[in-house]
Amino acid sequence: MTKFLLAVHVLAAIVAIGPVTVAASMFPPAARRALAAPDDARAAQTLHLLHRICQVYAVVGVVVPAFGFATASNMGVLGSAWLVVSIALTALAALVLAALVLPAQTAIVEGGGTREKTVRLAMFTGAFNLLWAAVTILMIVRPGSTTGA
Repeated sequence: MTKFLLAVHVLAAIVAIGPVTVAASMFPPAARRALAAPDDARAAQTLHLLHRICQVYAVVGVVVPAFGFATASNMGVLGSAWLVVSIALTALAALVLAALVLPAQTAIVEGGGTREKTVRLAMFTGAFNLLWAAVTILMIVRPGSTTGA
């Protein structure tokens, strides 16, 4: 059962978190292009699409920690330091996405964009992506783990 849960957890992370990180990273430069050419309908459509991808996959991404908890519970590692840190970083990444990235994208898509806002959004997106990179590294390295990493 552990292998199944771990496989679903890893696949969910790839399928759900991957698109959010890529689309969120593509959004600020696309927003700058759209701001530079306000009459370009294609640029506006691109922004809407990238924002929608981020919204949908953010919701789908909830399965990642759900299966992560199930996997950790099954492996008996819920109290491990590497896992606790990774859970905290995951929660922080979710907070950055929900409280900073998505609202900033929404404001830009709804016509409230400025160059300064796209720069700030790029910073928030970078922080979100770095948090996920740190979680991924912790999941692979598992410092202090006794599970054979």
